[in-house]
Amino acid sequence: MKHKLSEAQISFYRNNGLLIIDDFLSQPEVEHWKTTIDEAVKARKGRKFPHSEIKTGASDGINKDAEYFGKVFDQIINLWMTDDGVKEIMFDKNLGKMAAELAQVDGIRIWHDQSLVKQPWGNPTAWHLDTPFWSFSHREALSVWVALEDVTLQNGCLYFMPGSQKDTDFIEPGIGANMGDIFNDYPDYAKKDPTPSIIKAGSCSFHNGLTIHAAGVNMTPYTRKAMTCAYMPDGSVFNGKQNVLPDEYFKSLKIGDLLNNEAQNPLIYHKDWE
Repeated sequence: MKHKLSEAQISFYRNNGLLIIDDFLSQPEVEHWKTTIDEAVKARKGRKFPHSEIKTGASDGINKDAEYFGKVFDQIINLWMTDDGVKEIMFDKNLGKMAAELAQVDGIRIWHDQSLVKQPWGNPTAWHLDTPFWSFSHREALSVWVALEDVTLQNGCLYFMPGSQKDTDFIEPGIGANMGDIFNDYPDYAKKDPTPSIIKAGSCSFHNGLTIHAAGVNMTPYTRKAMTCAYMPDGSVFNGKQNVLPDEYFKSLKIGDLLNNEAQNPLIYHKDWE
């Protein structure tokens, strides 16, 4: 894993809200990740969450158009909770340290991981933000997106609006079938050119949860597989939204509570561990 960040990379991320790292994983690491994640996904038998029977593609209360969104990608969340191999991958201290350095925070917790498989001829993902959906509101939340297969313009690469994390907020516009709905809230970005993330298997991108981003349609007869993880800065507090939280834990929380439950959001890195 190419886990050491340069000052130039950190500065680029701070300015643009995104960072692409080529050859992040070695070829053996790519094969290990892909095999491990494929087996973990198969074992979940289509269950989107470890704590419920909702199937991937079914309505989860987040997306405006569940039928359309169900054909965007197959999404399986928190595989680390149900597979020891994925847990070992996701708990890598080096991943946590990278996230902490980019976010410039002391500690990083896993918010959730997710396998994303865009099936052949899969629909695009509309322009959106991540953090407004989550159960905490922190401007430095971020995600890593690791390509397990080559990602191209043809099969649905990510696109980013560089610097948009400086202008967005925690308004929750949702994700629907219309690509440009978010520009009703952020009209200036409707006039800007996005940055495509065309990367080989084993490369990755990091992006701030408030960076406007999207993904294209899969115009090929092949899958586009990725493994991602969303990170929550240590010390984040509950904002009242359930998102991926299990019902019992969600009902136990009140707004302002510290989200430090190790069984739900494990701390995978803290600067004091160095």
